[in-house]
Order: sequence, then C-alpha cells, then structure tokens
Amino acid sequence: MTIDDDAVLIRPLRPEEALLLEDFLLEAVYVPEDFTGQVPRSVIYDDPMCRAHFEGFGTLPDDRALVAEVDGRVVGACWVRTTDCYGRLDDSTPAFAISLYREYRGRGIGTRMLRCMLEQLREAGYARASLGVAKANRAVHLYERLGFRIVGDGFDETEWLMVRELQDAPAAAG
Repeated sequence: MTIDDDAVLIRPLRPEEALLLEDFLLEAVYVPEDFTGQVPRSVIYDDPMCRAHFEGFGTLPDDRALVAEVDGRVVGACWVRTTDCYGRLDDSTPAFAISLYREYRGRGIGTRMLRCMLEQLREAGYARASLGVAKANRAVHLYERLGFRIVGDGFDETEWLMVRELQDAPAAAG
C-alpha cells in the first residue's frame, strides 16, 4: 500500500533497506526530554529483546515494515514482528516498533504509518497488534487515539503494554 500526499511517501521497506531498522530502533529508544547525552548504539545490540526487533528481519512469516520517505530519503519506519521483543503480547500478535528522525516528528507521519500498518494487519486477518511504550513517553496518547489500550505493565514497571484489537472495527480515524 503506497500513499503519496504532502511530499511524504509511505511504502513497504525494500529488502536491501532492512539495515535501516537498526537506525530507527535506536531512534525509538525513549529518551527523557531533559537528557543531554547521547544514547550509545550498543543499547540495541546488547539487549536480546532489542535485537529481536531487527535481527534477521524479513525471515519470519509475520515480518512487515513500512517506511516514510521525503524527497527520496527514508525518514521513518514502522514495523512488526511476532518474536520475543519488547511489546510482545503472544506468539500470534504482531508487536510494533516505530520511529522517525527527530526533525520529522510531530507532523503526522508516524500516525500515517501506524494507520497503514494497522489496516494491513487487519486485512491479513490478525486479531490484534501490540506495542510497548515508556510510561513517560508522550506517544502513549497517540497510541490511545489510534485505538490501542493499556493492558498492563510491559517488560517492566517503566513500560506500558498496549493492545489494539483489529477485527472489531477498521483502523481508527484521527
């Protein structure tokens, strides 16, 4: 599914672009607004649950990814897997990862990617989708607006596990 409007193209990730998921996972790491340092790249490699978001992407039957492209440059990614990663509910529920480069946040691009992926998952017959999000992350409100609900703590007490039912209604409008 490709959407082109306002110079933003939402399209499937190409196999040769799979390494970009590592960059976008690093971008997805929640950093409090008052943090002034740099998140070390090693955080995505040292944690097996982080690595599970990108390692071998495209080899599992439930792997799906979309990217946002502006002026020929990929500026964001939204992807799902049913592996042992953060945001995992169970073996049959795709878990989301999504991020944008900082300068492209707050422009509705992430919302568009999420809606497209939710619709693809619904059309493919998935019952639900899940994600993990830091409790302090303002994105919690975006996810709630798109129909995700908090079902409890995620990996630990700093994270929410959120679930979006897919078969009871089409993807939420904004």
